[in-house]
Amino acid sequence: MRFALPEFLQGICVAGATGLALVPVMTASFGLSFEEAVTMAMFHTMLISAGWMIFGDPLAPGWLTPALPFIFAFVLGGGNTPEEQFQLMTALSLNFAALLIFLGITGLGAKLVAWVPNVLKGGIILGAAVAAFLRIFDQNDAASALNSTPIAAISALALCMFLTFSKPFQRQAAKMPILAKIAGLGLLPAFVVAGVVGLVTGEMQFNIQSGLLDVPTHATSMWEKASPLNIGWPSVTMFLNALPLAFITYILFFGDVVTGNEMIKNSQPMRPDEKLDVNGNRTHMATGIRNAAMAVVAPFFGTQGVLWTGIQVIVLKRWVTGRDKMDSIFDGISAYYVYGFPVLFIVLPIVTMLQPLLPIALAVTLLLTGFACATLALTTVTDSTERGAMVLTAIAFSLFDPWTGLLAGLATILVVVGPGVFTAKKEAADAADKATAEAAVAKDL
Repeated sequence: MRFALPEFLQGICVAGATGLALVPVMTASFGLSFEEAVTMAMFHTMLISAGWMIFGDPLAPGWLTPALPFIFAFVLGGGNTPEEQFQLMTALSLNFAALLIFLGITGLGAKLVAWVPNVLKGGIILGAAVAAFLRIFDQNDAASALNSTPIAAISALALCMFLTFSKPFQRQAAKMPILAKIAGLGLLPAFVVAGVVGLVTGEMQFNIQSGLLDVPTHATSMWEKASPLNIGWPSVTMFLNALPLAFITYILFFGDVVTGNEMIKNSQPMRPDEKLDVNGNRTHMATGIRNAAMAVVAPFFGTQGVLWTGIQVIVLKRWVTGRDKMDSIFDGISAYYVYGFPVLFIVLPIVTMLQPLLPIALAVTLLLTGFACATLALTTVTDSTERGAMVLTAIAFSLFDPWTGLLAGLATILVVVGPGVFTAKKEAADAADKATAEAAVAKDL
């Protein structure tokens, strides 16, 4: 965990702000104060850093971002009070943890995902895109950036889309290194533009405070509101209702595992001096343990994933240039996460300066995730009938509860496409896994 300046600077600017992106949702919909929500985000960052710090995975971990729209719809729609909503978060996390640990021990993960046909995978991924767009443009959502800061939010969203997906910009960036560097800053340019526009239009007021966050006090009050040790454990019904969403999330998780392993496999020949230990079963176990710990300490499902693909790309690019640039891959990963200890979240001047921008950070994350998932889903199947079934499945996933969405999707596929789609040759399933893996490169930022 040696000091790596480029990754350290990017981590402070990008990883810190992104790690706080869920704070507006926690305060608007889950009954936490701003300080309690920041404290919960700090625990999420500490747990996610355990992926490389404790378990030794050579991967830059991230959120299960495409699952977030499903999670919001399920938890906010299924819980009548903040206590019930946090119990649902706990049920989701423990279900997912049990699934990961079981599949990690038995090695059945690859077989499970191979059984899922392309049309169902595409429906899940496209459903995540639709749910993300619905969340962004929900006029009844008090935490929505488009409702509170519409001009600043639209400016940030447009800039992020332009820097990330615009083909004319990408062609110019290939010719002009300065444009490539701007695009490489991720969400930072959008934050800067949003802050300037917000100040000029009067949509944002910055109340920068001095001092440090009183972590013990706010952690205690946060646990009293959220931890199952205080508010009670989820009911059996909650666990059963959360099962389909745990399965859906696993499909997204598996794509990230495949992507991360392939990225390391392709980079390893350029750095034979450091042999990276890639172990899929360990990744399952480590992520499962992190989700189980989160369920008790800071229950907010979706924050303990396995790969932040954009950061993995950044770290690997400098790692492959030689030992003189980056001695170990863990130097770059740990520096980007500010060494696993989010001191940034404790410094009130920084946190309160970012506070007005956090709803925009969430909106940008959802928009980029939705766009990338939509483009991926439309490439998973080529048959027009399967595409129609995929769209209907996606609508079911985005509008209904997980059980209803899953059953409706399966029924649609069986009736329209036929049961033979579940017994396709393994080669087709492998191609689906590859497509899912390639998707993560576009969707994770």
